[in-house]
Amino acid sequence: MSIDYNQHFTDFVSRFLNSEFQVTIASFEFQQTRKEFEGDITLLVFPLLRYIKTNPEKLAETIGSYLEKNDKAVVGYNVVKGFLNLSLSDAFYLKQFQTLFQQEDYGHQPQTQDSPTLMVEFSSPNTNKPLHLGHIRNNILGYSVSKILEANGNRVVKTQIINDRGIHICKSMLAWKKFGAGETPELTGSKGDQLVGRYYVIFDAEYKKEIAELISKGSSEDQAKQEAPLLLEAQELLRLWEAGDKEVRDLWETMNQWVYRGFEDTYKNLGVSFDSYYYESDTYLLGKKIIDQGLKAGVFYKKEDGSVWIDLTQEGLDEKLLLRSDGTSVYMTQDLGTALCRLEDEPGLKGMVYTVGNEQDYHFKVLFLILKKLGFDWAEALYHLSYGMVDLPSGKMKSREGTVVDADELMSDMAAQAKTISEAVGKLETLSETEKEGLNHTLALGALKYFILKVDPKKRILFDPEASIDFNGNTGPFIQYTHARIKTLIQKAAMEIEDIDLNLELASKECELIKQLGRYPEVVVLAGEQYSPALIANYLYDLVKSYNTFYQNITVLGSENPKQKNFRVALSKKVAEVIANASGLLGMEVPNRM
Repeated sequence: MSIDYNQHFTDFVSRFLNSEFQVTIASFEFQQTRKEFEGDITLLVFPLLRYIKTNPEKLAETIGSYLEKNDKAVVGYNVVKGFLNLSLSDAFYLKQFQTLFQQEDYGHQPQTQDSPTLMVEFSSPNTNKPLHLGHIRNNILGYSVSKILEANGNRVVKTQIINDRGIHICKSMLAWKKFGAGETPELTGSKGDQLVGRYYVIFDAEYKKEIAELISKGSSEDQAKQEAPLLLEAQELLRLWEAGDKEVRDLWETMNQWVYRGFEDTYKNLGVSFDSYYYESDTYLLGKKIIDQGLKAGVFYKKEDGSVWIDLTQEGLDEKLLLRSDGTSVYMTQDLGTALCRLEDEPGLKGMVYTVGNEQDYHFKVLFLILKKLGFDWAEALYHLSYGMVDLPSGKMKSREGTVVDADELMSDMAAQAKTISEAVGKLETLSETEKEGLNHTLALGALKYFILKVDPKKRILFDPEASIDFNGNTGPFIQYTHARIKTLIQKAAMEIEDIDLNLELASKECELIKQLGRYPEVVVLAGEQYSPALIANYLYDLVKSYNTFYQNITVLGSENPKQKNFRVALSKKVAEVIANASGLLGMEVPNRM
């Protein structure tokens, strides 16, 4: 429950207007008073003119005068055109704070037997390379949206589809066969995904050499690319894989297992997890069943060469290939099958969120439209969480050239940066070496996650590791440090919180902090509706700024009035709780001391 101004004021205003103007109005529009005007809450008078034919300023004056005289919560008012700005009493805010202070898991809706089940897909890597910076945004975003949807009372299944087959996988396999000399993660002491990724880079380098050699012998560039021996061997490897060749399948299984173990280490380090896994090698044929259904229903059509298509030109799109002439599937075929498979696995599924970069916007527009044309009602509940790419100042990443920003290395480098900065500002003197290492990791991940999530998902990000880990400004470490500061204060207070005295006089900084706390539940709801962790991140920053202003201007532990001290410690405690709560929705840990 947030501070619900509507709930409090609707009865007063409704009764008055009914008595004064003989009209019945069930609801009113309230909003926070803009900073440039005096007041706490603003009633929008213009919508009332549909029922009451009068001057808006006169009506606002009439309502304001009535509330000031009859509602103890209102201590003053002013009118700006058609806006009635109300100043509220300290007792009103104290009562509201007392209510929210007593709520456990404040701002979150509990799950019930009737809670809808939603599935959120994220990560979805290829097994020919380790995770990189782009995957980090995907994972952080998908995981955070999952937590936000859970906070809104949904049951959430976190899933991914692993792209474990195809020509790109065969390229890594072939390079390892030719140049690996039996290397394994155990023999080299390296992560399996890193090892396999190196052979993907090696393939590309050797492939380019072959292309250059063929061109030097008179081939055109296009011809050389198609006829390079390495590519032909990789294509043959794929053919053997699809034919079920035991030797090829055994190698494929072995190298994929190396990669999976490496992925799990990265996920654990990043602080994300999954409830279910789907594999392209299992699902890429599933869509053929749907293709047959679509052909029978007349939704799809077959060309003379045997390929299957759907015509979406009337919807402003184009004709889309669904099955090649040789009967092999395309990505769309697989995604159709996977969607149906997931619904069968989770019969009560009410919605699916696909966390995939914006270069796939068109693909998902087509996928959802096809499912609707096939008559699947649940297709209305599918959502593409589209997000922009992540760049570093050095430019765009290219995995086949070995110039990606490796996820493991990035997290390690940021932990080292956190250590350097923490030592420079003297934050770690009282901690053991193990505690220091854990704190540096927490700070690094907080910096990384917050920097990425504070930006609207649709926007492209230029990620600056150094700026992200600053202890000042709109950063994760700034939020984490504020939480640690409050926990230290509460520990020093060493007191049991008593009931809040509703007769206290509040400073403006205290009222502002209560108002910020009151906003939290509605921000959680809005973040869930918009699939936007940025709303949570920016709320967090506003809350932390408000608390720091309060802390710098108001004496907490030094207050001579015990009831006032009790309230200020309680206020601090609730702020720390909400910081931790909201940070958890971003996948961020907050330390208790620094």
